[in-house]
Amino acid sequence: MSYFKVSLHLLLVLCLTNSVAAVESLRIATYNVRNYLVMDRYLEDVGWRPNYPKPESEKAAIRAVIREVRPDILVLQEIGTVDFLEELRADLKQEGLQYPYAVHMFGRDPVRHVAMLSMVPPDEVVKHQHLDFQYLDSREEVKRGLLEVSFLGSDGSRFTVFGLHLKSRWTDDKRDPESALRRTREAEACRNLIISRTLEVGHSKFMVVGDFNAHPRSAPMRRFYKRGKLNLGSLLLAIDSRGEFWTYFYEKESSYQAVDGFVLSPEMSPHVDGGSGRIVDSSGSMTGSDHRMVYADFVFGVR
Repeated sequence: MSYFKVSLHLLLVLCLTNSVAAVESLRIATYNVRNYLVMDRYLEDVGWRPNYPKPESEKAAIRAVIREVRPDILVLQEIGTVDFLEELRADLKQEGLQYPYAVHMFGRDPVRHVAMLSMVPPDEVVKHQHLDFQYLDSREEVKRGLLEVSFLGSDGSRFTVFGLHLKSRWTDDKRDPESALRRTREAEACRNLIISRTLEVGHSKFMVVGDFNAHPRSAPMRRFYKRGKLNLGSLLLAIDSRGEFWTYFYEKESSYQAVDGFVLSPEMSPHVDGGSGRIVDSSGSMTGSDHRMVYADFVFGVR
């Protein structure tokens, strides 16, 4: 082989090696860990117990799912106080999975909270804890708030993860069956804030991640797709190993529903590796929670 060909070959190898090394892949996941806190519980072996923690068997199952997926960024719903988040983080570290960064947010709900664990350093954290809206004849706040955390990709671009947990179906007002209206108003309040924090200031790479408590074509979900003629994003397709889409088992109705996942802005969608997300359906994945973890890999180009 001539000197020219050898040199060209080495140059190509170095270019490819440098390109691969410069590409950053981040795995982002959302997981409702179902009452990871102290509450009145019914346990099959002992019956009702007041002020009882999440059983250790369920905690272990939660950690097993997290260790299986090993997300770089993990958005959590239904975590208790900061102490519970730190307990989960410490237990994962003991089992070989370390998250140096943790964010916990208190909303109006004094019991269930939104949080995030991350292996990569956040560039900015903003906790929107008092996001209010008009509801029936009063003003209310988004029950669990809206968590905003921004990161830097290896290509130098900035992207933002908005973590949320919209209102459940439970209601104490007969004028709003299954809290359908309240959930829609929460979605509108979150959407309007997201627009003001992103598109209105020239920031186009963002995602809305979490438990929406609403199916993909519902009124709350449509709020995150568009506002008038403004295109905000689209729901990321996520499937399990059997090609199924559901993320939550609603025991009261014995139904399987797709309520967890990602809404990606048009500028964020091209970064999805493979074009779709995944739903964990391994053995035991429904032991610790009635929700299944949803995750996706995002790839950022050369800096």
